[in-house]
Amino acid sequence: MGNRAVITSVKKDLGVYVHWNGGPDSIDAFLDYCSLRGFRPPESDTYGYARLCQVLGNYFGADGLSVGIDIYTTDEQMDPGDNGIYVIEGWAIVERIGDHDYGSEGYDHDEMLRDIDKSQPENQQLGAYLDADVVPVSDLSVGDRVYMRDLRGNMVEHTVVGFGSEGSIVNGLHVDGVPYVDNYGHDGDYSWNPNNYLMGEAVRRSYEAAAADGLDLDSEGRDAREASAGIGDRSDRQPDRGGRDL
Repeated sequence: MGNRAVITSVKKDLGVYVHWNGGPDSIDAFLDYCSLRGFRPPESDTYGYARLCQVLGNYFGADGLSVGIDIYTTDEQMDPGDNGIYVIEGWAIVERIGDHDYGSEGYDHDEMLRDIDKSQPENQQLGAYLDADVVPVSDLSVGDRVYMRDLRGNMVEHTVVGFGSEGSIVNGLHVDGVPYVDNYGHDGDYSWNPNNYLMGEAVRRSYEAAAADGLDLDSEGRDAREASAGIGDRSDRQPDRGGRDL
């Protein structure tokens, strides 16, 4: 009895066994949650497996034998029946092996993500980040509240306080027109630190606050606020950067 599955990477070096919630809806949500947390995927190193087991263990709790891990041998030996084997790469399912009799569980993906999140230690939960809108970085205005990952891997809200000035380079990065936030400041200036810039193509925005009334902005931020109000030129506000920080 159960809803079993095994998860392995494209390397097929280890296999993570789940006795419950082995259907595609659950597995996809577990993997997506690990991706949202910024964990390294299992094919990069074994820390990815450890993080996956951490998330699964927190979700299932200590009752019963719900999660296991072992060296991957052969597809035939590792196949647990029920939902078979999920082969993953970059926290995405790229192949399924074995029996797929159980099919979809009918779980809502977003609700499943919230349930997984609630089962994690409080100081590691994503919380409201899961409900934030994903928007192009080029759509941001000064005063918008966005999420960035801190040094501990947690997603923290920050305020957009400015845009990189024309031709500006910070620590070797071209930040012309790129928005930056109030994370690392020095005497009220946030434009100097490259870690303040939103270099990805998209970001999660907690809420839009383009008016930004009452914010203590630096000089770059004040110029950007004027531009966002239609006073200045917005032509330098279309960054096209690689990568994602969702």
